[in-house]
Amino acid sequence: MNNPKTVFVGLSGGVDSSVAALRLKNQGYNVVGVFIKVWHPDFMVCDWEMERLDAMRVAAHLDIPFLTCDAEADYRDEVAHYFIEEYREGRTPNPDVMCNQHVKFGAFLRFAKERKADFIATGHYARRIEGPSGAELHRGVDPNKDQTYFLWTLSNKQLEYSLFPVGDTPKEEIRLEAEAAGIPTATKKDSQGVCFLGHVDIPDFLSHYIDLKVGNVLDMNGNVVGKHKGALVYTTGQRHGFTLNTADPARTEMFIVDRNLKQNTITVSSKRPVTEKTSNFKLINSVLREPIVAGETVSIQTRYRQVPFEALVNEVEENSIVISPTSITEKPALGQSCVLYKDELCLGGGMLT
Repeated sequence: MNNPKTVFVGLSGGVDSSVAALRLKNQGYNVVGVFIKVWHPDFMVCDWEMERLDAMRVAAHLDIPFLTCDAEADYRDEVAHYFIEEYREGRTPNPDVMCNQHVKFGAFLRFAKERKADFIATGHYARRIEGPSGAELHRGVDPNKDQTYFLWTLSNKQLEYSLFPVGDTPKEEIRLEAEAAGIPTATKKDSQGVCFLGHVDIPDFLSHYIDLKVGNVLDMNGNVVGKHKGALVYTTGQRHGFTLNTADPARTEMFIVDRNLKQNTITVSSKRPVTEKTSNFKLINSVLREPIVAGETVSIQTRYRQVPFEALVNEVEENSIVISPTSITEKPALGQSCVLYKDELCLGGGMLT
């Protein structure tokens, strides 16, 4: 490149972001590795220093500068607080979405701009494709790793500054590429769980902020059939985390179909909860990167890795959208993200209310 553009790459210490940095360097960009430091509660054992060390080792291997972005306040105030308060109000939060919005494409993007970077890049499995009116967000080519569901809040302006170097490649090829380049994190296991916090026992985490009380599990006839850890921490469709009184190896899975927060009970059934034929989904805090109008049909997902299903657009307001599924589908949890697509193109989304 003549006059190479500068890209700040969010190095998490994992293989995906490591290969993202490798590819950008090979493409001629001026690459800077950045570890994003976030908030962790005092009562949690945190291995962020080890993750930062892994990120530093990758930067050293690639011979690129290394910086640390302090996003503790943003994570605490915009992600952790939201996570706790949504549960307190009886909704099911999606912290990874908020983490992307306020930390990776919020605090980190501001950090990069302040240092005159032209772009930021992450290891997300998504694709930025130039369309007729600017950058578009498309699904990653690996259907098992596509992460556009967690990126629906990105504005057109944020997307213009963002690169996703690994989204055009299946995950197994990314690992092979890392191994071939001798990257130290090539065989490191993928992180799971809540964004940055990893595996979190949600009832244990919330018990430090909310007074959770053990309650009864009811069957569809109102009979007490077990115990749970506190109705607030469960979500519609969940099939684990509660205890039934009798062990029955022949019993099918039991799904949570209802919660009574005042009585602190949950109701379970062997049938997965589904929508009614006339159900409408109202989405608030919506973001649309492409215009849609009432009467259009889009495909939607109300949870990660769900098979998309069709919905009719009924209303489009400035910050809200009303849609209705065209067929009976599993009942989504309030507070979760509903993401809208046209084929591979991610249009945006909103929060179910």
